[in-house]
Amino acid sequence: MLDDFFTRALVAGIGLALVAGPLGCFVVWRRMAYFGDTMAHSALLGVALSFLFEINLMAGVFIIAALASLALLFLQRQGALSTDALLGILSHSTLALGLVMVAFMSWIRIDLMGFLFGDILAVSRLDIAMIYGGGALVLAVLAWLWRPLLTATVNPEIAEAEGLRPERARFVFMLLMAAIIAIAMKIVGILLITSLLIIPAAAGRRFAATPEIMAVAASIAGTLAVVGGLSASLHFDTPSGPSIVVAALCLFLVSLVRAPQWQRSE
Repeated sequence: MLDDFFTRALVAGIGLALVAGPLGCFVVWRRMAYFGDTMAHSALLGVALSFLFEINLMAGVFIIAALASLALLFLQRQGALSTDALLGILSHSTLALGLVMVAFMSWIRIDLMGFLFGDILAVSRLDIAMIYGGGALVLAVLAWLWRPLLTATVNPEIAEAEGLRPERARFVFMLLMAAIIAIAMKIVGILLITSLLIIPAAAGRRFAATPEIMAVAASIAGTLAVVGGLSASLHFDTPSGPSIVVAALCLFLVSLVRAPQWQRSE
């Protein structure tokens, strides 16, 4: 079944969409799009260090993205700069460091375009196993964290008063973001990862009455984007990662036009 490259790409993309949907909802609710970009940009530094120290790419990207999250938390507590300024510094500096390191490693052939924009058609059975294994773990942790994270999103003071430890929930969520970025890197690429988190969640928001329904709708929208984007990529011979994002954009635009009547009356 998984001998055909297109079938493997579909299976891998759907696995990613199922995980990215619920996580993307919190990115939208908590207005963390720029944070997602920062972690995604740090992935290139993780790629460079993975090649340098000869470790697994996903593990290297996860470690660097997690360290970027810790650096952000530490710098925020110093109070010297605003959060958006810190995110800008971390985002561009980690991306630049990654590019410089790749340029110095002339003895290694690195497909920068593949890492920047993804190469889902090249996924292997091992990649699929890691996507579904890692994705299942991410969803399990997110399910355990759902109530404290949702309460902290609505009102951090209430979450603190109820003993839900919102700071811990926020840190674990950052680690989950690092994990999904490591998983998604090969599929949509470093520069497009955040779009797969945000756009399906934004499309699903138009059809959801509760947070849980929005999470399911986001996963469905992401799955449709993967299937539509890969089909268009095969038919029109366009890059697979960007095609998936364009398909997600089309779904979002349709959601604006076809919003349910109960949402229009709000």
